[in-house]
Amino acid sequence: MKIMVTGGTNGMGKGVAKVLAATDDHSHEIIILCRSRELGEKVIQEFKETTLNEKVSLIICDLTKLSDVHNAINEIQSKHTFLDGIFINAGLGYAAKRVETEDGMDPHFQVNYLSHFMLTLNLLNLLERSQSGGRVIFNVTEGGKIYWDDMQMKNDWGYEAGIQQAMVAKRMFLVKLHDLYKNKHNTKISFIGFQIPKTVWSNQLNIIPAPMRMMATLMKLFGRFITIEECGEMMAPLFTETQEESLKKSGKFITLKNDEFIEIKEDMVILNQELQEKLWGISLKLCADEKTNQISKSLFNLE
Repeated sequence: MKIMVTGGTNGMGKGVAKVLAATDDHSHEIIILCRSRELGEKVIQEFKETTLNEKVSLIICDLTKLSDVHNAINEIQSKHTFLDGIFINAGLGYAAKRVETEDGMDPHFQVNYLSHFMLTLNLLNLLERSQSGGRVIFNVTEGGKIYWDDMQMKNDWGYEAGIQQAMVAKRMFLVKLHDLYKNKHNTKISFIGFQIPKTVWSNQLNIIPAPMRMMATLMKLFGRFITIEECGEMMAPLFTETQEESLKKSGKFITLKNDEFIEIKEDMVILNQELQEKLWGISLKLCADEKTNQISKSLFNLE
């Protein structure tokens, strides 16, 4: 399997990439998308030494810049003829104050959702060429809302609200993609939302304020956290299972309980087609990318 992981140098992304690189006799090819070349090369060297997998590569992309996303798409398309899976994972967490990206957007909205919207649409053609059944796994959580009148949160900002808004947007996006592909003949790609059942001990804990960090350390002592490797072990089957099993989960929001994947009942707002298409239209305008618009039109014409 050839799998691309966004945010593969830390946290859940690193855990999933590391476990996949080590499993099935090191047969999986892992592509890590991250913004730091130095950190990315360090992680690749670590993987090669610890997993003995030489098929690990790097794509540099700062998701706060749509120009970087555009360049990364071109690089991936030039280097790879197919993809078997994508882990939509990279995201911003704690932030002390509101800033704007160079594209004039809230970073949580752009990194956690919009850049992934553009990236995913532009890589669907590679997933369609998968011989194992392309699948896109979204790192998502329950709750949240879309601030339709202030999506960039200029008037009422909060990093937690920004994270939750992006989670809602990702869940709407994956459901809409599933519905579009249900009606596309001879092409079977799965779109699955996964909520990790426990909190993962990640680098985010290094940037949160000291009181929050102390509380997290206490929680770790009481077993409230899991390692990135444990996270990877939980999620790896979603990338390696058969196409048939993957398709059964497509369009669903799932988690792991008692070693079994179970469905989480989705909010009606997420399933509202008018709101899905409203978000989709806004996203296309914000991307302002001709190729992304063309891909969108082709998908809707196949409904």
